[in-house]
Amino acid sequence: MRAHIESQVEEMEEHVKRSIRKVEEDVQGVKTEIQKVQEKMSVLEQRVSDLEIRPNNIPASPKLKYTRPMVKSLTFVGQISWTVFKTQFDVVSSANGWNNFVKSSQLVTSLRGSAAEVLQGIPSNKLKDLSTTENALESRFGTAILPSFIGLN
Repeated sequence: MRAHIESQVEEMEEHVKRSIRKVEEDVQGVKTEIQKVQEKMSVLEQRVSDLEIRPNNIPASPKLKYTRPMVKSLTFVGQISWTVFKTQFDVVSSANGWNNFVKSSQLVTSLRGSAAEVLQGIPSNKLKDLSTTENALESRFGTAILPSFIGLN
């Protein structure tokens, strides 16, 4: 009987050892999978970081390069209605995909003659503010009756 019990104990010990080896193999497999996932995460984090750094106007891949046709900028000298010019300017800025900073820069550089003189009344640190420039032009040219419109009723 004792031999039988010892035999069963040995079998149990072997079974436990096999189970422990199996668990250790499984743990090693999980560690390997974790390492693979961490490597993939590292690659993805680097790609996200690269995307955050890259300016928005640079395409993700040269193969996917799409060049939007650029609509020519306008000039405003104050001889046409400010409302008409502003409407045209808004269409051009939308077609060219300009953000407010670019719109402001383009508007300031589009002014000539008496329209450009309006800039003298705007502090230099406000010239990049689109609404400041538009408001100054609106107050100067927005409601004025232009000489070319007199007598057209």
